[in-house]
Amino acid sequence: MAARVIKDDQPRVYFDCNKCPAFCCSIYERVVVTKRDINRLAKHFGLSFEEARDRYTTQFEDERVLKRVKDAIFERTCTFLDQKTRGCTIYHARPAVCRSYPGRSRCAYYDVLRFERVQQGDESVVPQITITFREVEEEVVDNAEGPEPIYEWGEREE
Repeated sequence: MAARVIKDDQPRVYFDCNKCPAFCCSIYERVVVTKRDINRLAKHFGLSFEEARDRYTTQFEDERVLKRVKDAIFERTCTFLDQKTRGCTIYHARPAVCRSYPGRSRCAYYDVLRFERVQQGDESVVPQITITFREVEEEVVDNAEGPEPIYEWGEREE
């Protein structure tokens, strides 16, 4: 077997889900599921589509979402999170949104976790993160020179 070659332009993963308390399963108020996701759950549990939909999902406004339960660390979490191991109990049947998360080589929540643990000098620290969705009006400031540049991790201004 040929040795694996990593080129500089290939994305690298800078997080370890096994060392995280499952922020992504807990801090979002909903995990949207599609018909395909419900079919995957039904097959995984040996149920009909309707049984899986009724047992594991609920309607949230105009979306079908996974049910949530009270959590030991955060307020509520996905019903399929093992609260002791903080791992997914349906990993191979998880919804598409979970499969694609975080969609990049870094996870912001893992970065915050690592930062706080280093800052506090305590590997057991779990920062409490809350996401609040709200409308914000943009304020125009006279004589402003424009927005501050935004850099991705590892980018440098030239």
